[in-house]
Amino acid sequence: MAIAWTAELELGIPVIDSQHQRIVDYINTVSDAHKSHRTNDVFSVLDELVDYTLSHFAFEESLMEESGYPFLNAHKKVHRLFARRVASFQQRAKAGDDITEELLHVLKAWLVNHIKCDDRDYSAVVKANMIEATRRTKAKQGSWFNRLFG
Repeated sequence: MAIAWTAELELGIPVIDSQHQRIVDYINTVSDAHKSHRTNDVFSVLDELVDYTLSHFAFEESLMEESGYPFLNAHKKVHRLFARRVASFQQRAKAGDDITEELLHVLKAWLVNHIKCDDRDYSAVVKANMIEATRRTKAKQGSWFNRLFG
């Protein structure tokens, strides 16, 4: 039931790819805890996964906003809907429901689809903005001669 990180999940934005890999690790940890029937570990990892995912969403949205991504509001809505769905899993789990298999199925399907479709859509805009920001920074710094004597 584990997710394997593959090149097709990479967006080419190292910081985002690293965050996505961490989310995959969390999902795999939930899967491992479920297989070994460690219910308390499932709840603990689920809480960490939710916190990390929300901070990841905020970071991703800030990159999109800074880049002028035209579909930012739609992307934010997808993030909010997913966060609500996971929160409902948390509530059900705290009420005693065994939600782990359903949760894992939803997490895996959603993450892979979200990366391959929604995130892939913004990646070109964000990468172009990052390249331009790097170019502007280098232009401001100028040559070593200008920095030394300018």
